[in-house]
Amino acid sequence: MPSLPATIESLIHELTRLPGIGRRGAERIVTFLLDHPPEQAGALAKALEQLQSIHPCENCGNWAESARCSICEDPRRDAHQVCVVERPPDILAFEQSAAFRGRYHVLGGTLSPLHGVTPEELNIDKLERRVRDEEIKEVIVATSPTVEGDATALYLARRLAPLGVEVARIGVGVPLGASLGYADAGTLKLALEGRRRLEG
Repeated sequence: MPSLPATIESLIHELTRLPGIGRRGAERIVTFLLDHPPEQAGALAKALEQLQSIHPCENCGNWAESARCSICEDPRRDAHQVCVVERPPDILAFEQSAAFRGRYHVLGGTLSPLHGVTPEELNIDKLERRVRDEEIKEVIVATSPTVEGDATALYLARRLAPLGVEVARIGVGVPLGASLGYADAGTLKLALEGRRRLEG
């Protein structure tokens, strides 16, 4: 079997290190780039290089190009309501739903003593400061519905309680469009507990 040029092999190797891309997928990407004008590969290389300018927002921890992210800088957002998420991609999911108009706070993960993730490893101290300094009235904890996510939500509720802020947990339950017959008992219990009143 003829070997590929070292440059191509190097790119294939780097692409296979990305999530969800195996050897065949990496080869298809490289073939696509080689079959198209060099400007396409150049534009991709430039975009990848510009990723180095992205850093955490100094206020909330979201991805940002300047000191603060566009959401923290937006005066139209509700500054009294903060949604706490695990990572920046979670913010993108909420923003695509257009269901939340407050601001965010990125923890950087969830509490997990088994994996060495303690409160000191997460962005909790800054959340406390924000609650005090920004006159936040409600903190909505939107961590994943896992053992670690639930433990983190409970910890935050206890830690923020002395500050007099209302702490809520997002409702979880039956996915939109799903049949109740396929939902497990735990999911149905959470759906009932997270219910809201319907106005008739």
